[in-house]
Amino acid sequence: MTEIFKKLALVGDVWVLWILLAASVFSIGVIFERWWFFRKNNLNFSWFLDSLTGFLEEGNLSGARNLIEGVNTIESRVAGAGLNNLFKGPASVEEAMTSKLALERSQLDRNLIILGTLGNNAPFVGLFGTVLGIIKAFNDLAVSGSSGVSVVMAGISSALIATAFGILVAIPAVVANNVFQTYLKKKLANTNSVTHLFQVYLKDETGGRLLRAVRTQFEEEVRI
Repeated sequence: MTEIFKKLALVGDVWVLWILLAASVFSIGVIFERWWFFRKNNLNFSWFLDSLTGFLEEGNLSGARNLIEGVNTIESRVAGAGLNNLFKGPASVEEAMTSKLALERSQLDRNLIILGTLGNNAPFVGLFGTVLGIIKAFNDLAVSGSSGVSVVMAGISSALIATAFGILVAIPAVVANNVFQTYLKKKLANTNSVTHLFQVYLKDETGGRLLRAVRTQFEEEVRI
């Protein structure tokens, strides 16, 4: 076992650098894909929530539906799930929106585990490469029979490149992961606000306009 590891170590840190380079390219691809996804789902949520509140307050179901269909984002899709189940009551609406949110969340945090893994482990991979480089440097020194501080330092300085490269790979992955996680939490908070908004009007004990509109539309569909 010792001989096997020694042969692997004597290869040096070059193959580790290639692994880190591949990880860096992969990380950049994930970052770009997540950025594009979140950009497509960007929404002026204050405007959307105020507009939806106005339609629900007026009992304007068609207006609420047009608003939701005109904005293709995570918040609007969750709101659409609630709107499609209004006739089933508050509990069913909440369950439908929660179910839709669970499906949307799988899209929100897709590939983020990759960024987290690279951010946490790339420096250790680089450190492993440095250790291999130092082992090779001392072995080459012993085989060649050369002496002197300059010879040793040249091998060690070359080996340290792997550690620096590992840190370089980790920093963008960590920063991007933190940014995307913050955006994810914001999206989840937005969808929870929409869910609670529907519950406010569906549980209105005064029988507000939304409930009257729901009953009217239900009666019309029954007659048809």
